[in-house]
Amino acid sequence: MISQLASSAIATFLALFPFTNPLGVVPIFYSLTAYETPRTRRYQARQVALNAIAILVLFFLAGRLILDWLGISLGVLQVAGGLLVARTAWDLGNRHSPSLAEVAGESSFNQDISLIPMAIPIISGPGAIGMAIALAAQNSHGAGYVGSLLGMGLLGLTLYLCLCLGEPIIRVLGRRGLKALNQVLSFFILALAIQLIFNGTLTLLQDPSLTKLLRI
Repeated sequence: MISQLASSAIATFLALFPFTNPLGVVPIFYSLTAYETPRTRRYQARQVALNAIAILVLFFLAGRLILDWLGISLGVLQVAGGLLVARTAWDLGNRHSPSLAEVAGESSFNQDISLIPMAIPIISGPGAIGMAIALAAQNSHGAGYVGSLLGMGLLGLTLYLCLCLGEPIIRVLGRRGLKALNQVLSFFILALAIQLIFNGTLTLLQDPSLTKLLRI
């Protein structure tokens, strides 16, 4: 029981980490809160982490209901999610800056950036939401569900700490370091996309209805 909780929590954390990119969003956060006091910035960091994880938890818990309601099989979801995740990896690896000027311009009229644009779509974007739904579809046991929720909570804590300790991270990594980090994360995201497509294809090939159709 405990080992299953721990393995599920770690797997969820590692699966969602490249999509949420806690280190990569630090410069965006500090640009949007450049004129805030340290106390206000810490409050914004807490709200960003809470909102982002709340979005992922919502889609994680409602993922199976959404699949049943729409009549979508796990294999189809995995293939579609893999294609979407691959596009996310391509966009991340081929852009120099995560639309910092555009994001700053959109949020300059609103001081509260904890939900939009930080939590969504920058952190809990389509790729992270798709992965959360895929994790919900793959976890059929109660322990796996609880472990995934714990993993999301750990991810939220990591995100909060990165945002609070952002300035030292930016100084250590520098602009080139952050760009290199995005390149590495895009590689792992692409690997996850290929794995999703592979698993989805195997699931579709093992579908009894497809087997009967091929026999005909």
